Amino acid sequence: MEFSLMTRFIAEIMATALLIILGNGAVANVELDGTKGTKSGWLVIAFGYGLGVMIPALIFGSISGNHINPAFTIALAVSGFFPWSEVIVYIVAQLIGAIIGQLIVVLIYKPYYDLTTNVDCVFGSFSTTSNSPGPWYGFANEFVGSFILFFGALGITKAPFFADFQGSAHYGIGFLVMVLVVSVGGPTGPALNPARDLGPRLVHHFLPLKHKGSSHWDYAWVPVVAPILAGIVAVALYKGLFL
Repeated sequence: MEFSLMTRFIAEIMATALLIILGNGAVANVELDGTKGTKSGWLVIAFGYGLGVMIPALIFGSISGNHINPAFTIALAVSGFFPWSEVIVYIVAQLIGAIIGQLIVVLIYKPYYDLTTNVDCVFGSFSTTSNSPGPWYGFANEFVGSFILFFGALGITKAPFFADFQGSAHYGIGFLVMVLVVSVGGPTGPALNPARDLGPRLVHHFLPLKHKGSSHWDYAWVPVVAPILAGIVAVALYKGLFL
């Protein structure tokens, strides 16, 4: 079934919002003081992000393709898998969805944001920073993680193994995100997605939080540029090798 661009625009908004609610919601549950999940650990965050990709993919994958990531949209367009005329529409939808999703996270966790005095824990439930000195270690981390994500996502969705049931491929992508958070997520978070980082960072910047701290705009270019470059390389390489 073919869906109109407006329908796909709405689907991308909802899908990206759901990604942020489930992913950043898991971070808020772990990092904020006083929640039922306080200090429950990195695996909870990985599980939240893995399912935060998998669930919207199962809901919206057959409608909009469930890009939920400007880097993926741009990479697909560069390699001829997606029309350039729709790229801006998808990216705008993704940013709107990320902002809406983060506002919902803040709404449901508001009492715990007020309790949490550690500004790094507060910011961690919005966006990413690097634990390494200087931005380039973070850039390398985001590039490697994003490359694996996009190469793997295209490989899973294009694999003959899933040809008879494309929907089942979304389970694989969810597990891929989960293992990326576990295995390469330590240095930066990670973002792997410009909308997932930039949208919530804008919310953090403008929202009057009780214990706010810096929005770390000096680092903000890394989770935007690195995934885009990694996506272009990953999708082009997979196309050149296997399609």
